Amino acid sequence: MRRISLLLLGALVLVAASPSSAQFPFHKKKKINKSTDASNSAEPDKQLYEKSLEDIKHGRHEVGRLGMQTLINTYPDSEYLAKAKLAIADSYYKEGGTANITQAIAGYKDFIVFFPFLPEAAYAQMQVAMANYNEMDKPDRDNTHTKMAEEEFQTFLQKYPKDPLAPKAEQKLREVQEVIAEGQFRIAYYYYVKGDPRATAGRLAPLVLRYPLYSKTDQALWMLGDEFEKNERKDVAGWYYARLVKYYPLSNYAAMAKDKLKAFGQPIPQPDPKAMEWMTAEQNTPRPKESIIHRTMGIMHSAPDVHMAAAHGTPQMMPDSETPGTDTLTGGGNTALVSSAGPGGGGTSNGGASSSRAVVETVQPGEAASAKAADDANSGTTEDNSASSASTDANNPNAGDPPTGQSGDASTTTEGNANGDASKAGTTATTSSDNGNPKESSSKKKGIKKIIPW
Repeated sequence: MRRISLLLLGALVLVAASPSSAQFPFHKKKKINKSTDASNSAEPDKQLYEKSLEDIKHGRHEVGRLGMQTLINTYPDSEYLAKAKLAIADSYYKEGGTANITQAIAGYKDFIVFFPFLPEAAYAQMQVAMANYNEMDKPDRDNTHTKMAEEEFQTFLQKYPKDPLAPKAEQKLREVQEVIAEGQFRIAYYYYVKGDPRATAGRLAPLVLRYPLYSKTDQALWMLGDEFEKNERKDVAGWYYARLVKYYPLSNYAAMAKDKLKAFGQPIPQPDPKAMEWMTAEQNTPRPKESIIHRTMGIMHSAPDVHMAAAHGTPQMMPDSETPGTDTLTGGGNTALVSSAGPGGGGTSNGGASSSRAVVETVQPGEAASAKAADDANSGTTEDNSASSASTDANNPNAGDPPTGQSGDASTTTEGNANGDASKAGTTATTSSDNGNPKESSSKKKGIKKIIPW
């Protein structure tokens, strides 16, 4: 019995000791894990970057930015330096708000300056444009961010034309330019209804040439033709009607424009094939219906409505500040009417985005605006200020101005006059030099000439 008791006691001791023996390897594994973690301490910049990035992903933006900034200051030679700078800008962008968006734009631009050759530079430029795009107001409000968005998208397409984000940037640029043009059109329409032809032409004339993809450019051309017709300038009105027929053949105003040209005795141009193709593609593009509910919902949103923006065609690629004047007399007193490509041809873009189908015709100032061939030039050149002229180099893809002046907010471009007199509307000013040749323009300013037939 005593031996049996000792055996049972020994068995109990072994059973009681077995859990502790089973736990011993578990403690061993913990020590191994700790040693493994210690081996990762050789890359503290990586750990700091990953931890800060995780904070940003979970909405702890300030904590994440502080960690990224610590990485930048502590490890200036780290391979994660560029990623940390970009992550800080992304954090401001995601957090939103006017102040944060400003910080995000500054961060992205700083990244582009320091790392211009990294693939992420294109993404940073796109983010700068999108930051301004998201801050756009409606067409009848402040257009500061709208103008900045246009410039930034143009910069992106010029610097990174083959980037995968280029198609998105191109479409966003069309939408931005739709908002800009809509703002100008609304002001012009107000003056049109009010009966102020000078202010109407001053807004619409540059609009139809700079933004041919705008959804109401055909209506703007009709309004311009109507204004000049009312002021007994059928030659100038015919130029706008002809442009409407040629580049917007499927417009609701095209048939009426043809009737006007027929009544004026002016030739009716054939529709441009690329313009026809562009308008057909636009009409087949699905768009939300413009219902009362849609308009009511639009009032509740601060962002502009861009559902009518073009979905095809090359947008305007020349910055507004670099756009040449739409009414400038060239040397020798001749005016070159350059009809740029219609909206489908992308004739308003530069930088090799698309080929321009410019048709150049030279006429004397004051002659018919139907772009007929000029008669034999006389020894003296006469400028009719009631029909001011539009001239640009044939290589300028943004040309295509009628021989009419525009006013509004545009800058003034004038031609030197030998007599020093500024003639009124309807009068004729003769400019000549000592050798009998017309005097060349002495002004190099850009802008729109503020001489209107009325």
